[in-house]
Amino acid sequence: MSSAPEQEAVADEPLAPPADIRPGSPTPLGARYRTGPDGIAGTNFALWAGGAEAVELCLFDDAERETRHALTELTHEIWHGFLPGVHPGQRYGYRVHGRWDPWSGARWNPAKLLLDPYARAVDGDFGARTEPSGAGSALPAQLYGHVRDWPEQHVADTVRDDRDSAPYVPKGVVVGEDTGDEGGVDEWQDDRRPKTPWPDSVLYELHVRGFTMRHPGIPERLRGTYAGLAHPAALEHLVRLGITAVELLPVHQFAHEDHLVRRGLRNYWGYNSVGYFAPHAGYAATGTRGQQVGEFKRMVRALHDAGIEVILDVVYNHTAEAGELGPTLSLRGIDNRGYYRLAGEARRYADYTGCGNTLHVVQPHVLRLITDSLRYWVTEMGVDGFRFDLAAALARSMHDVDMLSPFLAVIAQDPVLRRVKLIAEPWDVGSGGYQVGAFPPLWTEWNDRYRDTVRDFWRGAQHDVRDLGYRLSGSSDLYAWGGRRPYASVNFITAHDGFTLRDLVTYEHKRNADNGEGNRDGTGDNRSWNCGAEGESDDREVRALRRRQLRNLLTTLLLSTGVPMLVAGDEMGRTQHGNNNAYCQDNETSWLDWSLLDDPEWRPLAGLAARLIALRRAHPVLRRRAFFSGRPHQQGGLRDLAWFTADGTEMTEQDWYTPGATLGMYLSGNDISQRDARGIRLVDDSFLAVLHAADRPCPFTLPGPPWARAYELLVDTAREDQPEATQPPYPAGGSLTLAGRSVVLFRAVPG
Repeated sequence: MSSAPEQEAVADEPLAPPADIRPGSPTPLGARYRTGPDGIAGTNFALWAGGAEAVELCLFDDAERETRHALTELTHEIWHGFLPGVHPGQRYGYRVHGRWDPWSGARWNPAKLLLDPYARAVDGDFGARTEPSGAGSALPAQLYGHVRDWPEQHVADTVRDDRDSAPYVPKGVVVGEDTGDEGGVDEWQDDRRPKTPWPDSVLYELHVRGFTMRHPGIPERLRGTYAGLAHPAALEHLVRLGITAVELLPVHQFAHEDHLVRRGLRNYWGYNSVGYFAPHAGYAATGTRGQQVGEFKRMVRALHDAGIEVILDVVYNHTAEAGELGPTLSLRGIDNRGYYRLAGEARRYADYTGCGNTLHVVQPHVLRLITDSLRYWVTEMGVDGFRFDLAAALARSMHDVDMLSPFLAVIAQDPVLRRVKLIAEPWDVGSGGYQVGAFPPLWTEWNDRYRDTVRDFWRGAQHDVRDLGYRLSGSSDLYAWGGRRPYASVNFITAHDGFTLRDLVTYEHKRNADNGEGNRDGTGDNRSWNCGAEGESDDREVRALRRRQLRNLLTTLLLSTGVPMLVAGDEMGRTQHGNNNAYCQDNETSWLDWSLLDDPEWRPLAGLAARLIALRRAHPVLRRRAFFSGRPHQQGGLRDLAWFTADGTEMTEQDWYTPGATLGMYLSGNDISQRDARGIRLVDDSFLAVLHAADRPCPFTLPGPPWARAYELLVDTAREDQPEATQPPYPAGGSLTLAGRSVVLFRAVPG
């Protein structure tokens, strides 16, 4: 359709090449500062824009004056040119010319300034105006390639808007190669990285801004930033807790959705990416003209020096451009049909993500964009792995999820990416998208079966303990195939989406009114139990029970085989006051309240978490590299895993189907089926963990010989403070009374 009348237009006319631009190179993509063969320094610009008719490179000075240069060199659909005298710090964008025919998927509009998908840094924010905008205002209409207020709503997205978007969009920034502490790529040699093996890993999901915003030990100017996370005060807590890796919520450049801006809110979590190479500028303390790149590298360096790996939560399944009524920010204006999966009616998008669009990962240039981005963050930014949001969407071939898809095949053979930690969120919102247990070897997965089972057990919603046995022992029913190991399961009870651990034992109903969606957002299936009172309570018994349940949940998680993941603040009783979808709450609802560590009610919880992580680190039987076999691994030995009922006898097949809420798990340290690096068989202590979810006390008989001569009590979640190691042992064959809703952990004293 034709463009709308009476708009301030940006001319769509043939372009003449400027005299000072040179052909340059089609590789690498993006803006790369270098010295030409004649010794003159400048920047090479290269943009893949399949199907485009012309591309303009637009440079901006500090007064926002724009200078355009036509890129006339075209190699394999890559438009490129070398511009002498363009140095790091230069801001830029693109205007791409072509047909406007949304009915066929063509949405080129040169009035819209586009962010380079390969920009290494971004300056500014989408929707920025020359004058401040008040809360409740919408994103500027100029950001949209179509006329937003077209009276005929059923074709609104087909009418082109020719108003210039440049004043309202951020610009890419040319970045030099020396933005780190000590130079370029060579600073990230493998010997600089912790390289923690998967079985030894303990993950800690955190938000860069939320973790640091209220920390009293971090200078105010650094709070909410990469530099704040690198501060010794932040690192001290991570080291004291004992985690081995931080899993950072999205740090790729992202944008805020229009519906949030209208309500005066912001996208806090960041699952709305628009720049896959750029650290989000909003988390930079040092500046946004490329300084954020060096600041991010220094943060990674500080975490590595503390022995902590850095894993990024990445969102390659969709972008911030949303559906057909979304803004034109980058990929849509470069080549809409090339970057996105379109529906049968090409005007619309295939949406397997619930966010309006899905990247067309089977396209070679899209796959290249993603893998180039991943390699960049590993080789030049120093990160150690990735957690892939809605990974099933990336594994789709044409329509169905395919574990032989191009994306998974490329990752498996890539010499850089196959060596880092890869975590799948193994589902999307499309048909057949739930793929827990189906990803191939090399991948680990968020195991929501673990989450649901443990929640149900401790709220008393399980009829028997069959599923719990699988979850505690590594989920072999899901992962014991194709050479996968127990560490394929990332065990978690809470994550960024959903209740916090404290809210899980405080609320049965979500309280999301502050999100402005009438409490309709967020799941209603929380599998939570409020311990007898909805919301915060002054009842001492209710509060004591809630603290006990928190200890039960933490202890279960950290004693389970697999890779445990904690969420920042759960170890200190953080609450979101019942909000189970705080994605738009960039405020004290989401930020960690560090005063909890000084509160005598919550301080012991952090101590218990640190104690359990230290115990896990010290004992290989608690972090196994292979699945249990249920049989001895040496002559005269015990089974490597045994299960016991409350009367101290081994469970029979019938016992697994019998209603009950008490389960004993014996881990034999003398029967570990693995060896150390020298080939010597691993030998460890043996442990007995007993989980009792009923509300009444229960007698439990400790298994007698040959399992143990006696048992030393290490953890008892019925107690606010944990027992000392000098406490006398319990005799084997004797009985003790388990408190209602509690976990006890014993070290077996051999006979």
